Amino acid sequence: MTDSVSRASKGGCAAQTCEARRSWGRCFRAGWRFAGYLVAAYVAWCAVLYFMQDGIVFPRELAGSGDSTPPAGTVVMTEQIEGGGQVLAWFVAAPGLTPARPGPLVVFFHGNAELIDGQGDLVRAYGRLGCSVLLPEYRGYGQCGGSPSEVGIVQDAVRFLDRAAKLPGVDPSRIVLHGRSLGGGVSAQVAVHRPPTALVLQSTFTSTIPLAHGYGVPGFLSKHSFRTDRVVADLKAPLLIFHGVRDSIIPVAHGRKLRDVAPGSTYVEYDCDHNDFPGSADEDYWRTIEAFLVSAGVLGDRRGPGAAQPEPTTVPGG
Repeated sequence: MTDSVSRASKGGCAAQTCEARRSWGRCFRAGWRFAGYLVAAYVAWCAVLYFMQDGIVFPRELAGSGDSTPPAGTVVMTEQIEGGGQVLAWFVAAPGLTPARPGPLVVFFHGNAELIDGQGDLVRAYGRLGCSVLLPEYRGYGQCGGSPSEVGIVQDAVRFLDRAAKLPGVDPSRIVLHGRSLGGGVSAQVAVHRPPTALVLQSTFTSTIPLAHGYGVPGFLSKHSFRTDRVVADLKAPLLIFHGVRDSIIPVAHGRKLRDVAPGSTYVEYDCDHNDFPGSADEDYWRTIEAFLVSAGVLGDRRGPGAAQPEPTTVPGG
């Protein structure tokens, strides 16, 4: 009887052990299936964003179609691009400049939801400083053909810059690149090919890779990385960096990082967001630009001897 009970007990334990093993096996397989679903979902997410990134980086539909009629006195330049179609740029000369008395050229690159059509205030402000302005439009934006890309936009900008530098009234030894938001990334890449006399970055990212990380996507999937940080780290020209403390699109950490990798730069923050930059500090913004261009040798000092020059602004990291 004892042997019979013992055998039954052992049999029951064995059965329980087998059932436990089967249960563990089912849980293990279910866990692997769940992990596989997660991996597949993540790969699908990355694939979707990879193919959508052109629209994210270049949301040209938000910029509208533009006005095909430029302001009076504007020189319209066009360049043919591969695959057919053309891109254009507007050149606006500063008043009073002549071949015998040339002045600086500012090449301005706008944000990713803007057009050159909307830069009238900036053109007039630079004109009052005695600077002519070149406004290259991006491929696929406004009246331009093609599709936007980092390589294509930079290539077009370099060609327009080379042409504008030869125009009467332009001093090719005083070229300033100024970029806002995405345009800062463009201006930095143009600086690699055509080193400027001075560079102005406004509300600009270090690169698009940290922005990709914000979507949970690895940086190597970024087709348009715009490595501004690498450019400014090796830049020989004077550099002015602006950023809004409350920037909700390109956080201020990007501006501070650019300042840190370019220790000789002039860095200025304003209490504003991204799209309302510089907030209520418009007069100070233009005074800062003028003082910076004077210190960079782009402009003569019209304020008299002893005028203060811009100093780098130290802002705690955050």
